[in-house]
Amino acid sequence: MKMRFIKIFLALGLVSFMISCGAHKRTTHHKTTTKTSKTVVKRTPTPVKIQKIEEADLIHADLIRRKPNLNKSTLAYIEEYNDIAILEMIAYKIPASITLAQGILESSSGKSRLSVKGNNHFGVKCHSSWKGKRMYHDDDARQECFRKYEHPLSSFRDHSLFLFDRKRYAALFDLKKSDYKGWSRGLKKAGYATDPKYPHKLINLIETYDLHKYDKFDDKFLYAGKVLEKPKVSSKNKYVVVTKGDTLYSLAKSNNLTIDKLKWLNGLKNNDLEVGQKIYLD
Repeated sequence: MKMRFIKIFLALGLVSFMISCGAHKRTTHHKTTTKTSKTVVKRTPTPVKIQKIEEADLIHADLIRRKPNLNKSTLAYIEEYNDIAILEMIAYKIPASITLAQGILESSSGKSRLSVKGNNHFGVKCHSSWKGKRMYHDDDARQECFRKYEHPLSSFRDHSLFLFDRKRYAALFDLKKSDYKGWSRGLKKAGYATDPKYPHKLINLIETYDLHKYDKFDDKFLYAGKVLEKPKVSSKNKYVVVTKGDTLYSLAKSNNLTIDKLKWLNGLKNNDLEVGQKIYLD
């Protein structure tokens, strides 16, 4: 219950830019400077608030009623993160079923060492671009470097960005979000995992736990013809306008926030700021 409360609380505040991201196509823009041309994915947050997706809990309750003997830890994991997976799907077009199945498989339903000690639910390794915290764990080789997060929700967001921003996964986004089998096979083909049975394991989880039902939500929060509570833009969302000399560290410190939370709220992949940029604080 405590974790569920934390998740709902953070989802209300941290989903500020999820919906607007989902409205954008997977487009690359070029930012030109006097020296070089750097390719970045541009995201513009829109301040919104959203209530918890109650329909997701109805799907979960129906699953438990029909299949009462399923693994309890996995059922608890799905209940904990189903609405977050839906919100990530709306933002980044990654099927919620895939996000949940990968989370279950990679984290052993939230009980693996990586997920418990490092909040890493998707087995994402450091790679050269990672500047955050890290931990070391035996995987394909001894003591490999894995990303470490302050909170599990950061892992879910980084998983979305990890797939969204890499060319080798680009073909997956041409698939329908209902094509969880295509996504499962495509992840293996693109090199997400070395296990030859990886697609089968994902598909089996999705079909056993009815995860494909979460893929039926769209960006208007429609499910099976039912209109759910829609997000509302609030004029009360706080933001600051970046001035000369501002840094993420100074803005975070002066507003009692962490740098990670500021980056999450505003869809930032690095610490770069521009004068005149709006930085949302909730």
